Amino acid sequence: MDKAGRGIKLRYNLVTTLVYIIGIILLIQLFNLQIVHGEEYRETSNTRLTRESVLKAARGSIKDRTGVDLVTNETGFGLEIYRTKVDDEALNKAIEIVIGILEENKDTYVDNLPIKIEPFEFTYKDQETIEEWKENYEIDKSYSAEQTFYYLKNRYKITTDDNQLARKIMTIRYEITRDGYSATKSVKLASSISRNSAVKIREQNNQLAGMNVITKPIVSYTMGNLASHVLGYVGAIDSEEYETRKDTYSNDDIIGKMGIQYVFEDYLKGKDGIKQIDMSVDGTITSEYVTEEAVAGSDVILTIDANLQKVAEDALEQNIKDIAQGKYGEKHSADAGAVAVMNVKTGEVLALVSYPDYTPELFRDGIPQDVYDSYLEGDNLYNRAVSGSYAPGSTFKMASALAGLETEKITPTSLINDTGIYPKGHHPVCWYYTSYGTGHGYLNVSQAITQSCNYFFYEVGYRVGIDNLSRYASYLGLGKRTGIELLGETSGTLANPQTAKDIDNADWYEGDTLSAAIGQSYNSFSPIQMAKYVSMIANGGKNVDVTLIKSIIRADGTEVPREEIDEYSSKKIETGNETVEDLNIKPENIQAILKGMKGVTSEYGGTAYSTFADFNIDVGGKTGSAQTKEGEDAHAWFVGFAPYDNPEIAVAVIVEHGGTGSYTAEVAKKIMAEYFGMNAKSVTENMQAVPSTQGIR
Repeated sequence: MDKAGRGIKLRYNLVTTLVYIIGIILLIQLFNLQIVHGEEYRETSNTRLTRESVLKAARGSIKDRTGVDLVTNETGFGLEIYRTKVDDEALNKAIEIVIGILEENKDTYVDNLPIKIEPFEFTYKDQETIEEWKENYEIDKSYSAEQTFYYLKNRYKITTDDNQLARKIMTIRYEITRDGYSATKSVKLASSISRNSAVKIREQNNQLAGMNVITKPIVSYTMGNLASHVLGYVGAIDSEEYETRKDTYSNDDIIGKMGIQYVFEDYLKGKDGIKQIDMSVDGTITSEYVTEEAVAGSDVILTIDANLQKVAEDALEQNIKDIAQGKYGEKHSADAGAVAVMNVKTGEVLALVSYPDYTPELFRDGIPQDVYDSYLEGDNLYNRAVSGSYAPGSTFKMASALAGLETEKITPTSLINDTGIYPKGHHPVCWYYTSYGTGHGYLNVSQAITQSCNYFFYEVGYRVGIDNLSRYASYLGLGKRTGIELLGETSGTLANPQTAKDIDNADWYEGDTLSAAIGQSYNSFSPIQMAKYVSMIANGGKNVDVTLIKSIIRADGTEVPREEIDEYSSKKIETGNETVEDLNIKPENIQAILKGMKGVTSEYGGTAYSTFADFNIDVGGKTGSAQTKEGEDAHAWFVGFAPYDNPEIAVAVIVEHGGTGSYTAEVAKKIMAEYFGMNAKSVTENMQAVPSTQGIR
């Protein structure tokens, strides 16, 4: 081979050798990247790229019938942390800075560390739980609380000599250990922080590795406690709720727990969106952008009128206080009550009140234990308007009158002579005899309602019998749920032989029928039932479908069909669609009853005459004082409707231990004055609108 050929071959061999060397180097580097440091570089790569974050959808608003917001959303902030490529010293410093910002603005953060200092002690009370906790976190079981504290301080490389500060940092580090985090999975440090804290944390983002401020909608009750039992409250989703809703909820979501918030949760909850977050390797957020927009929940429009609701709430509270202080005469132990206001033609609920009430917004981020305990002690969460069941007393006499008239056992002009002591059954007496030593004398049905004559209705009950009495009361909605869209509605109880058997395994006697005819015995109904009952009397005996829902408007502005709403709520509150038999009540019989109710408020001697004597609208009403336990004051009822000639609204008021129904008529008067745009002395031009006794009367 010549010299030139040997040179070419040498160069070829050199190039080939170089290629092999480079290939080997590349293979070694690839092995180093994928195998030796693969996990580390994959995490770094993920961190350098993007991570998904949930973009929380706003819940739908709850509005009154005029569009006034009762529950809406405000912009809120939370704080979370992701894992980043920083050491313990930098992480602890970031935590210290964040804690300082939060405490400066009086914001709270997670604290599940079961160790207290000064003095050192475990917050767990039993030794078994303490040992189990130590085992879970690989801590020597023999360590005291102090030893455990210093062990964790060393484990987390917390160097400060200030034990108070050390514990605060340790609390966050413990939460990270407890929940676990990564470059794509965060740990929640605070569910709600102030705007000031959010701004400061974002301003110092380059010093706060992995810290991420979340912007989220938070539920806000614009009118405080107004209609709290209707609206209900939201709270953190619990494990049981989450297990059945994993497809649409995350484990840190809020969910409706009571009231409309609970019943219409499926409409109020929106659909969350997705946000992408770009972060550098040291945890600094470089950019954020939305890849899927969140869709807000539907707005639920109630039949409630906010102004009327406010007047009803204030009037009831003041009435209870006035009765307890003896403003109307004798003091009674009034302490609670309820009001229901209804459109007599449509069954729409215009106001629904239960007293005492509560502050629903407190439940949003976790109610303080002492406040919750006080609510339980005072029965504040109990919705007396739909769940409370009370003997109706003399307010039941219209049902007895209707049974007597429709079965023709009496006529509108029939006279019954009240001699004071009824001669049948257990010989009950009329309240008038107890007070004045004589009976009312001869009365027709209208006069008997006006005078609230027990004797008259004992005789009516005797003539019609318990089966007819029960039948007509049931037709008027008593003793069965109205189907209002709230959980916990009671069906009440309707006095009859079957009820006696079911409750007490007791036989039925003639005296039981007499007691039932004046609203005692087993008769026990809710205020919402009583409002429906009065509505049906006022509208001529026509059934009404009770409802709190005016409409539901989706986020795109379309309206949910009424049939869908009714079907949904029926399933949610588990009520059947009962067919109501139309008994075709004779108009003349209804008129006789209505005339008697008008006399209650407009004739001297009527049990609510003193309240409505100066009222500028004719009102039909009935008072009732219902027996309770021996030695306790009677519950006080007033039910009524207005205007008399063309009824629009019905009102039912109950004050527990209020003594006498005439006292509670004042609440209805204030509600009617508000509804008709008037006060007690005068009526505005625009009339359109979207002496007593403790005896049993």
